[in-house]
Amino acid sequence: MAISTTPPYSQKGVVIPVPVLVLSVLAAATMLFFLLSSLSTSCSCPPSLQAFGGGNGNGDGGVGRVSTTREDIEWVRNQIQQNGLHMQDNILRKGINPRTRAQQLQDLLQFKGISHYEGAEADNHTALPCPGELLVEEHHSNYGEPWAGGRDVFEFLADSSHLSPNSRVLEVGCGTLRVGLHFIRYLNPEHFHCLERDELSLMAAFRYELPAQGLLYKRPLIVRGEDMDFTRFGPNVMYDLIYASAVFLHVPDKLVWVGLERLVTKLRPYDGRIFVSHNIKFCSRLGGEECTKRLATLGLEYVGKHTHDSLLFNHYEIWFEFRRSRA
Repeated sequence: MAISTTPPYSQKGVVIPVPVLVLSVLAAATMLFFLLSSLSTSCSCPPSLQAFGGGNGNGDGGVGRVSTTREDIEWVRNQIQQNGLHMQDNILRKGINPRTRAQQLQDLLQFKGISHYEGAEADNHTALPCPGELLVEEHHSNYGEPWAGGRDVFEFLADSSHLSPNSRVLEVGCGTLRVGLHFIRYLNPEHFHCLERDELSLMAAFRYELPAQGLLYKRPLIVRGEDMDFTRFGPNVMYDLIYASAVFLHVPDKLVWVGLERLVTKLRPYDGRIFVSHNIKFCSRLGGEECTKRLATLGLEYVGKHTHDSLLFNHYEIWFEFRRSRA
């Protein structure tokens, strides 16, 4: 039996069997359902990242916001609450054996670590031995603030400077790369430079942190030097960001001014930024008006003071921003 889909008064009709008609409608409805479902789940990233183009901040895709979002913080809080987590005393329990770094180092020196060899294999060493002090991460305690806070500093500076993976960054006094590691990971190869005077810090950076983080391929230019000598970085390099985290506190005021004078011509005009943490006593000790004049003679101007709400320090961070003057 067939039914005509045209009105009775039509002389020419298209005849479609009822089962075929029903199946066609069902197929169309099914396709529409899956299409709507795929559109609603096509992007599971936070709204903030969608707005910024979905960049992952690793230098291998679109450029997105790198700092922690409100959605991120709420997610962490929810995970802790849903799992019923509470801070527990760090005591000996199954699978966990709390040891101080000093105890770990002693064990490492005495027993050669957990996976060591005896007898004929006792002298079996790697091609590039790593000092025990680095293996137990003693250098993570060289600072007055948590090692994890390096990520927090990176997020603030990267967002404040509007960096992209193609930007060029110079850190004055990068130490053991507590902050620098995150810039190195984010930036294109060879785009992170650092001047550091301490040999132990440099050994920790080259021999432990870069290999441990899988960042040797990024080839950062890290130079041992002092007295604000930046000549080894090349005469034509221009930086989008130059920063000093708690470094100028320990440098004589006169040497800080020498460094600023040498760095002005290496700072990208108008868009480039210099950030200094904690305080700028090298400037404020001169007095406000005199400091402004001194900066002007170098071609710099003070942009402002930032109070950064840190996620990993448990306190606020203070940063001071400078740029090249337009005059």
